[in-house]
Amino acid sequence: MRYLPLLWAGLFRRKTRTTLTLLSIVVAFALFGLLQAVEVAFESGADAADAKRLLTTARYSIIEPLPMAYQPRIEQVPGVVGVAFADWFGAKYQNESNAFPVFAVDPARYLDMYPEFTVARAHREAFVKTRTGALAGQRLVDRFGWKVGQKLPISSEIHPKTDGSMSWEFDLVGIIDADDPAVRGNTDMVLINVAYFDEARQSGRGKTGWYIVRIADSGQARAISAGIDALFMNSPDETKTQPEKEFALGFAKQIGDIGALVTRILIAVFFTILILTGNTMAQSIRERIPELAILKTLGFSDGKITALVLAEAGLLLALGGSIGMGAAVAAMPGLNGATGGRFPPLFVGPETWLLAAAIAAAVALAIGLPPAWRANRLKIVDALSGH
Repeated sequence: MRYLPLLWAGLFRRKTRTTLTLLSIVVAFALFGLLQAVEVAFESGADAADAKRLLTTARYSIIEPLPMAYQPRIEQVPGVVGVAFADWFGAKYQNESNAFPVFAVDPARYLDMYPEFTVARAHREAFVKTRTGALAGQRLVDRFGWKVGQKLPISSEIHPKTDGSMSWEFDLVGIIDADDPAVRGNTDMVLINVAYFDEARQSGRGKTGWYIVRIADSGQARAISAGIDALFMNSPDETKTQPEKEFALGFAKQIGDIGALVTRILIAVFFTILILTGNTMAQSIRERIPELAILKTLGFSDGKITALVLAEAGLLLALGGSIGMGAAVAAMPGLNGATGGRFPPLFVGPETWLLAAAIAAAVALAIGLPPAWRANRLKIVDALSGH
């Protein structure tokens, strides 16, 4: 800390140049924080996946239904400890822009599959007992101002009722949430009781969308998956079973490889920053060669001069990185509000901060080492004479 005033004076010797360089670093790290938040949100399904959960879908298309009668047969496969199913409802609320996932499920079985979800005991019991019951994610409840106990009118785009109407009404009996931010995005949904749904729909009775299978040993996931699929080989409804994480990653890549896209953007951004800040540091040290020579005459060793130059680069990156990441964090509430809950929650987690610190340190070393090496080899006589 005793050399901080010296570092500060050297860094802001040319205030305009340093300020512009600092702003470019701030923008780079703000962009880094925002893009990492988007990547984490897109991959939240895979990150939240349980290694002991498998998903069984139709073999050739996930939109093809499977018989509900498969459930007891899957339960008999060695290594399986629990089975639940879910069906896609295709919902919208009030208008086209208010679309969100709605799944028809067996209440008790489905919630048992996802211990990471938090549901109050009273809400869980009400969901099990109420044929027209529904659970809604906390963010959806906040977004639409719903209250537990109210009627929930939802339109389906794919499932008409027996009277031909596409309008359905459920009783909101509880809220579903998660303590882990990485999991919370998976609760942006409404769960409805399949007992009422299957009875009231016009077609597709006795069918469901997919099965969630809990297994005892994640190391046996491949063998158990093969055992499930073998049960229904050559049947009219063949299956494809895979680990939940594998399914989530495959589904996300249908949208696009967000991770690769983010990486390419950030490489371009930080390469540009490396050139800009490297040029700034090199120019600053060139201008201050006589000053560095004077410091050496005052007793500063070569190692101390080298450390001061590196510390100056580190201070520049630490300032810019901290402000940029802080700006990204400050933007999260506004961005989450703008998405209206239609996107998994955006947040800047500790892993992103650690990665930002590592990048800042790496860039500081990259831009600081060349001028530090030059300062280390500086000869006092040559420097004072202008050479």
